[in-house]
Amino acid sequence: MLGMALAALDGTIVSTAVPQIVGDLGGFAVFSWLFSGYLLAVTVTLPVYGKLSDTFGRKPVLITGIALFLLGSLLCAAAWDMGSLIAFRIVQGLGGGAIQGTVQTIAADLYPLKERPKIQARLSTVWAVSAVAGPGLGGLLAAYADWRWIFLINLPVGAVALWLVVRHLHEPARTKNRPATRPRIDWAGALAVFACGGLLLFALVQGGVAWPWLSAPSLALFGASALLAAATVVIERRAAEPIIPGWVWRRRTIAAVNLALGSLGLLMVAPTVFLPTYAQSVLGLGPIAAGFVLSVMTLSWPLSAALSQHAYNRIGFRLTAIIGITCAALVLLAFPLLPFPGAAWQPALIMLLLGAALGLFQLPLIVGVQSTVGYAERGTTTASVLFCRQVGQSVGAALFGAIANATLASRLAAAPEGIRDGLPGDLDSVSHALGDPGSLTAEAAEYLRRAVDTAVDHVYVGAAIAAGLALLALVFVAPRRFPVITETEETPAG
Repeated sequence: MLGMALAALDGTIVSTAVPQIVGDLGGFAVFSWLFSGYLLAVTVTLPVYGKLSDTFGRKPVLITGIALFLLGSLLCAAAWDMGSLIAFRIVQGLGGGAIQGTVQTIAADLYPLKERPKIQARLSTVWAVSAVAGPGLGGLLAAYADWRWIFLINLPVGAVALWLVVRHLHEPARTKNRPATRPRIDWAGALAVFACGGLLLFALVQGGVAWPWLSAPSLALFGASALLAAATVVIERRAAEPIIPGWVWRRRTIAAVNLALGSLGLLMVAPTVFLPTYAQSVLGLGPIAAGFVLSVMTLSWPLSAALSQHAYNRIGFRLTAIIGITCAALVLLAFPLLPFPGAAWQPALIMLLLGAALGLFQLPLIVGVQSTVGYAERGTTTASVLFCRQVGQSVGAALFGAIANATLASRLAAAPEGIRDGLPGDLDSVSHALGDPGSLTAEAAEYLRRAVDTAVDHVYVGAAIAAGLALLALVFVAPRRFPVITETEETPAG
């Protein structure tokens, strides 16, 4: 849990210190890569670490991940300009990928099926506490100490986590079905996965921001990503021990969970990225109050996840997840029905219900898919699920960003003649304009608030469609009953 806290706190604690970081180091035009670079490194390394943990064990991979994360944190604290800080954030991400995937796998290794919901709920609580405490802690450190402390604070937490893992984590003996020869590492496959994933995520992050979607750079990046994907498939088919083995997609249960959680990553962009803007621009809330509207989701999610075992033990993993994602789709569709401008408790209630629905959806799928494989395949399986969710999140950020900006552009183009001049042209500029009351007339501010309200409504409808895609994957791809293996059938002995 301490190791997971390093990765969970990272995004929220850094986000509140961005103004101080930019003020000290400069580089405003590229500061978004503090987050994009980290996310890219985490995402593309997940499959690699998953395979390595199946081959060499979880403990060495987790120790390596924590050590890399701490090294990256120390380097970030010593950064001298924005370019160096972004590079060191990527080093942090290389460690974060090992932490996120391996901790989830270890939870399934150490606890039998009946106890896994309890430990998974505790891990979810780590994310919930981090979401609430991270922004406040980051703001305090940036305001009263120095922004470099948001990275230095990782060192004592990580040191304790590292000591506990080295001292107390004892993996089961892997004697059954252990290969007689030394396992071979698919370095070519790892490089291909890293290059293909990195290029694709780079295209998604920069598309529509640094250049238009249909411009030459964007088309070239997507074309190169497609070629690298084809090369990756060829390399992995020929590899003796592939990083992403074909059975990840040939087995219906794993393929369905990959698709469903990829859709979850897609829909999660709506509340996490666009709700704070809605709360501040439409409802007129301050940053702290806007953060609270979002954070209520992290209160109901772990509670619902902890209680989900009572449902899936009776009706199965698949049906429980179907109920959860159906409820999530209905909740997302309720958001556009909120009155304008409305009160803060209304979107907060929506987020509370959404967290409860998604807790009922995600945890049964993770516990269920981990229970269908033995020790030797669990790391790869868990990493593939998390990889799909991360890719879905990147696609969602690009897709819903395009939807929001297109809606705003349409609304601004249709503005009355008297207020059209001087209106901003995208979501970020609109938020900044509404945050400066003196820059707009009362009529222009009201029109912009309604435009933002419409744009966020369209994003939530898109998120509901993403929930529908997850539902289709569970209904038409997933088997009616997950083929759960018993503890005695698992690969490791002991």
